Amino acid sequence: MAIGIDVPMPPEPDEPEEYDYEKCPFYGQLSVRGQTREGTVVSTDMEKTVIVEREYDVFVPKYDRYMKRRSRIPAHVPGVLDSLEVGDEVTIAETRPLSKTKSHVVVEVLDGDA
Repeated sequence: MAIGIDVPMPPEPDEPEEYDYEKCPFYGQLSVRGQTREGTVVSTDMEKTVIVEREYDVFVPKYDRYMKRRSRIPAHVPGVLDSLEVGDEVTIAETRPLSKTKSHVVVEVLDGDA
């Protein structure tokens, strides 16, 4: 619980001299604030970034039914959680803007389908 939310602490980085501490919530100075969300990794094509997709239901009053929506959120992957694959269930947390599109960081790997 070192980062303010109840997630397990990953092992320390293998090469401390080359590790990016600036964008790590566990061993660096990156603060985690705001919402935490769970979703599925759908893309790992970029370096240190994954696309997390979450599906949710929205009520439509006109038809008195629910409709499915999905959102895709780019999230930064700290070096200590580097082994993510498509299909993994992850928890992401909101943080300061890390780039033009990234404002979330992966804090926990729940499980994977693959």
